[in-house]
Amino acid sequence: MSATDVTAPVARDGNASSRVAAGIRDAIAHGEYPPGSRLRQEEIAERFGASRVPVREALRALEAEGLVTLVANAGAWVSRLTLAECEEVYQTRERLEPLLLRHSAPHLLPEDLDRLEALATAMAATDDVGEFLRLDREFHMLSYSRADTLMLGDLVERLWNTTQPYRRAYTMLADADTRRIMHDEHHLMVVALREGDVEGAERTIEGHIRRTRRLLSRHPEVFSAE
Repeated sequence: MSATDVTAPVARDGNASSRVAAGIRDAIAHGEYPPGSRLRQEEIAERFGASRVPVREALRALEAEGLVTLVANAGAWVSRLTLAECEEVYQTRERLEPLLLRHSAPHLLPEDLDRLEALATAMAATDDVGEFLRLDREFHMLSYSRADTLMLGDLVERLWNTTQPYRRAYTMLADADTRRIMHDEHHLMVVALREGDVEGAERTIEGHIRRTRRLLSRHPEVFSAE
């Protein structure tokens, strides 16, 4: 069994809790734990080969990220948003992410831009929803990665985590025209960033986020209780 096998037992330490948190985060991203689903400590411990201590630490870390809701003496659930809450989060993202991009764009390195272009191409080439979501997150987080901010970057990442399950729903709902526009916007962002057109890149990301919000608002069933 390899050292990286997620089922292998590990010591009770920060590495174990980080590994469990990463596993749960990935499972949420892939739709294995949908919004509102119960996260049972004993099942998670068995799945990831960990004791209860790192599982509890992992759940607390995911709560801080906005992915998990902990209720005292009751348990843990994958965070769920109502339609109104999701719209508010996306409206917030529409305003904050262009600002974060403005902080980051002037400092992106040539290799960053090359990686962004490669990610945009890879997203357009895959039909796997989980792979697309992984690439999409890497694309946007990389575009923001050179920003030197006190709290804006952490806030944007938390908002991303909060809407992660609904990004999956959006991707599943998107028709061929919507997917084409989505991929075109990724490429337009790269072109604007290469040309130093920060305002153009800001307009693109703002519209990109707004389009997701508007499509989700037309599908209230996504937010229905399980």
